[in-house]
Amino acid sequence: MSGELRFEILGPQRAWLGDRDLDLGAGKQRAVLAVLLLSGGRPVTTTQIVDAVWPEEPPANGANVVQKYVAGLRRVLEPERTPRSPGQVLTLTDAGYQLRVVPDAVDAIRFERGIRRAERLRAEDRVAEAVTELKTTLELWKGEPFSGFAGPFFDSARQRWLELRATALESWVDSELRLGGHGEMVGELRELTAEFPLRERLRHQLMLALHRSGRQAEALAEYRDFRGLLRDEYGIEPGDALQDLHRRVLRADPALLPPTAVSLPSTAVEPARPSSGPSAPATPPAAGPPTGWPTTVPARPDDPSTRALPPPLTAEAAAVPPQAGPPPVSSPPLSAHAPKPFPVYGPPPYLSTPFTAPPPPNGEKRVRMSPPRWASRVATIVGTALVLLSGGCLTWAVILGYAVWRRSWRLAIAGVGYLVLITVEVNLLNIEDPEAEVPGVTAFSFFGLALITWVVGAVHVILLSRGLWAAITSSQRVNAHDRVDVERRVRREHARYLLYHYPAARGELSLGRPDLAGSFDDGGLIDVNAVPEQVLATLPGLTEHQCRQIVVDRWMRGPYASMEEFAGRCLLPPNTTEPLRELLIFLPPTSVPVAEQPPAVGS
Repeated sequence: MSGELRFEILGPQRAWLGDRDLDLGAGKQRAVLAVLLLSGGRPVTTTQIVDAVWPEEPPANGANVVQKYVAGLRRVLEPERTPRSPGQVLTLTDAGYQLRVVPDAVDAIRFERGIRRAERLRAEDRVAEAVTELKTTLELWKGEPFSGFAGPFFDSARQRWLELRATALESWVDSELRLGGHGEMVGELRELTAEFPLRERLRHQLMLALHRSGRQAEALAEYRDFRGLLRDEYGIEPGDALQDLHRRVLRADPALLPPTAVSLPSTAVEPARPSSGPSAPATPPAAGPPTGWPTTVPARPDDPSTRALPPPLTAEAAAVPPQAGPPPVSSPPLSAHAPKPFPVYGPPPYLSTPFTAPPPPNGEKRVRMSPPRWASRVATIVGTALVLLSGGCLTWAVILGYAVWRRSWRLAIAGVGYLVLITVEVNLLNIEDPEAEVPGVTAFSFFGLALITWVVGAVHVILLSRGLWAAITSSQRVNAHDRVDVERRVRREHARYLLYHYPAARGELSLGRPDLAGSFDDGGLIDVNAVPEQVLATLPGLTEHQCRQIVVDRWMRGPYASMEEFAGRCLLPPNTTEPLRELLIFLPPTSVPVAEQPPAVGS
C-alpha cells in the first residue's frame, strides 16, 4: 500500500493513492503531515510536532491533539485498514511517529536527489545530460512550498527549498551557456533576475549571455542597474566576480566568447600564456583562454597615419601560434609585467559592422533651444502692460499669443477661458439702457469677472516668465553654463556610441584627441593612452607632477586598461579620479613614433 502513495509539497500540498486524489483534511492536519514528510522517514516526537505546528500557542493537551490528527491521517492514507489494526504507513514507535513511504513518493526528496545527480554529471563534464536532469527536476516545482503554514519550522524549511531551487536554476543556466545556448537564455534570465533581483550569479549569467549575443551595451547596462540597486538599497558594491566580468566585457575579452566561437581544431597546438581571468569553457584540448588572446592588444603599425582599430581575429588566424621574440622596433620597451588587455569600444569580435560615419550632430534638430532671456523679459513687460492698460479686455489675446509662442495647449485653453469671461462681462452690461439700475447680483458678477481678467490675468502673464517662476518655486535655474554642461555630456555619450558601433570613427573623427585637428565635437573626451602631457594638464584635479608621472608610467609599463588600473598605478586618490570618469577613455594605442623618448622626470 505504501508504494502507491505519492505526495507533493513543492507547491500546494497534495497526495494521491494510486490515481485517486486524497482529501488531507483541515490545515493543522496538513501541517502535521508536512512535518512527517520533511523528516525523511525518521521518527518525530510529539513535542517536535507541537513545536512546529503550534509555535506560539501550543494546546494544553498537545499529545491528545496530535494523536487526533494522526488518527485522521491514518484514515486518509490507509482507507482499507480496520480501526483496531496497527498502522502500516503512519506508525508509532518508541522514538515517535514515523511515516513509512518510499523516498521517491515525495516530490521534495526527488527534487533534491535530481539536483545532486545533475551536479555529479556536471562534474563529469556530461553537460547535456545534466541539462536534461535539471529540466526534469525543475518541473517538479509547482510553487512556493508551505504557503499556508506559519512558524519558524516552516519558514526555515521554505527558505531552504527556495534556495535549493534558485541554485538549481543557476546550475541549469550555467549548463545551457556552456552548450552555447546564450541567445535562448536571455529571456529566461531576465525573468529570473526579476524574480531574484539580488542574486549576483544570475546577473553574471545574464551579462555573459548578452555579451555573447553581441549585445555588449545591454550587458553593461545590466551591471549599471544592478550596481545602482545595491548602492541605493544596501550601500554596497557588486562582488569581485561581477566586477571582473564587467571589466572583461568593457575590453571585449575574447575568452568570454561561446565555446563554438573559440574552439580550435584538434590538431592545433596552443602555446602556454598568461590569462587575465577565468577561461570560457571549451572543448579539449583548447582549455583556457582562446589563442586570439594576445591580439587584444592591437599591433602598432609603422605607419603613424593608421588610426583604425585592427579587424576582428578570425578562427584561421587564431590557430597560428604567436611568434616569440622581442617586441617590434616601433614599440617602446616594456617592463617584465605585460599590461592587461585594453578595452575595445566596438562590437564583439564575432560581429562585423561596416563604418558609415553619421552626419555631424545638429543641435537645432535634436534640442529645441529656449528663447533668449531678453526676449522673455520684453514679452513679460509688454504682455503685463497690455493687460493692465486694457482693464483685462486683452488678457485672452496675450495668453493666446504665449500659447502660440510656446506651443502649449494648456495656455491655449486658458486663453479661450479668458475670452469666455470677457464675453460674459460684455453681456452683463446693459448697453441699450445705460441709465437703468443694475441689480446687485449682476454688478457683483461683473466686477468679479473684471477683477479676474484684469488682476489675475496680469499675475498670470507675469508668472509666465520662466525666470520669475523658477525663483518663486525655489527651483534650480538652468543657466547657460548648465546647458553647455548637459550638451557636452550628451556629445560625450554620442562619441562613446560611435566608438562602440563604428570603431573606425576613432581615426576618422579623432575621438579623444583634442590635440589633433578635427571637426567633430566629442564633448571633451580624452584618450589617456594617447594624448601628450599638455592635454593631461588640462584635466581637473591633476597637478603638473601627476601629469608627468602619468606619461612616464604609460611609456614604461604600457597603456592603461581601465579607470581602476589608472588610479592604482598612478596612486591617485578617489576625489581626483571620480571627476575624471566622464572625461577619460582608455583606447589601445594604434601607433607609436619610433623617435618617442621618455620625458624627463626631474624637470
